[in-house]
Amino acid sequence: MGKIISLVNQKGGVGKTTTSINLSASLAHLGKKVLLIDLDPQGNATTGVGINKGDITKSVYDVMTGKCMGQDAIIRTKFTNLYLLPSTINLAGIDIELMEKSRSEQSFSKNTQLKNGIQPIKDLFDFIIIDCPPSLGLITTNALTASNSVIIPVQCEFFALEGITQLLNTIMIAQKNLNPNLDIEGVLLTMLDSRAILCLEVVEDIRRFFKERVYNTIIPRLVRIAEAPSHGTPIIEYDPKHRGTIAYLNLAKEVIERNGNATRNN
Repeated sequence: MGKIISLVNQKGGVGKTTTSINLSASLAHLGKKVLLIDLDPQGNATTGVGINKGDITKSVYDVMTGKCMGQDAIIRTKFTNLYLLPSTINLAGIDIELMEKSRSEQSFSKNTQLKNGIQPIKDLFDFIIIDCPPSLGLITTNALTASNSVIIPVQCEFFALEGITQLLNTIMIAQKNLNPNLDIEGVLLTMLDSRAILCLEVVEDIRRFFKERVYNTIIPRLVRIAEAPSHGTPIIEYDPKHRGTIAYLNLAKEVIERNGNATRNN
């Protein structure tokens, strides 16, 4: 059975999309069949794996509005074992569409549309990674309902824990009302500047707060990691021997280990 993991944090700029792209690519490099779902209307994960938005005929928006099923919108990327369910700007208004439909159709469940759309394909992949937008609206709620677990990227900065309580409350509400099996997969420290004493203090604070849920791997703040998506490629392809590549490969290994070396049932 495929493991569905959402990357969630309502704060922007914490490395959600960068991690979604590079974790997916690293898992694929390690032999796992991976589907990356771009659930952000900005579509940065889509362009970050080299897909031209002008070539997209069906997207995650079409899946969530019932125009097609997940398998009809999946794109095979140029990277081995890595597939994409792309996003376009159409997704920006889906919260309103889902709310309006739930008002007009009593049986319509506004929170389960992504889950329904990917249900037939989830076992075709070892991992499904969902890149969520920087908000806690209906798009993110759909991701939480569809997921087995959540990875929370947390930037190594002074305000790192600000808003985390709200995020944890949202996850607990999703667990209670929509998805009782939802779990916190792990907490990922990102954008570490090891020269800054404050960053190291933040690392200690987050480890005290989340304890064993924090991954051993910390993603450093590096220019090459930021450059790679602009070239439509994960860091592992952009610069295979780079420190950022090694960091994301180590993260992927931790994710695999925490999931008992998950593989598809063939």
